Amino acid sequence: MSPLRLFALFAIGPALAATACLAGTRRCYAPEDAAAMAGKEICLAAHVYDVVTAEDGTRYLDVCRPGTSMEGCRFTVVSMAADRNDVGPIDGLKEQDVHVRGTVHALRGESIMLLSHARQLHDGPEKFRPNPELISGFAAGSGATAFRDPALSARKHKNTSVFAGYPEH
Repeated sequence: MSPLRLFALFAIGPALAATACLAGTRRCYAPEDAAAMAGKEICLAAHVYDVVTAEDGTRYLDVCRPGTSMEGCRFTVVSMAADRNDVGPIDGLKEQDVHVRGTVHALRGESIMLLSHARQLHDGPEKFRPNPELISGFAAGSGATAFRDPALSARKHKNTSVFAGYPEH
């Protein structure tokens, strides 16, 4: 066997095998287990028993077995009305087994996962929401930066130049 084939067999082969073994093995948690994972991004494996739409347009995926009391149901998947276009229709998820990727949030003794984009149903990330505290007062059309950077301040570096002392042409 040539040295190149031996290298491929012993060096590259195990790496490829490990990658193939790890691909698609993301662990998904049942709602009962996911409720204890506040603040973590996980994959939720659940059966959707019902899809409920509130008056304000917020949609809820009921992942608790029928007959479970409100106190006994500690996990809900919520899709806000503002995300309706990004999530799309979800009524077809009723009576389906789903995998939803997202961050578990604790809310008044319950746990929720926000369904903000359809890609979450296919192991994709949630919709990015910028922190409003970081961009307060920022307008894209103004030409200003979104934050105050002292290095860009003209006052701080007044009369300093890498060309100071050189004659002008």
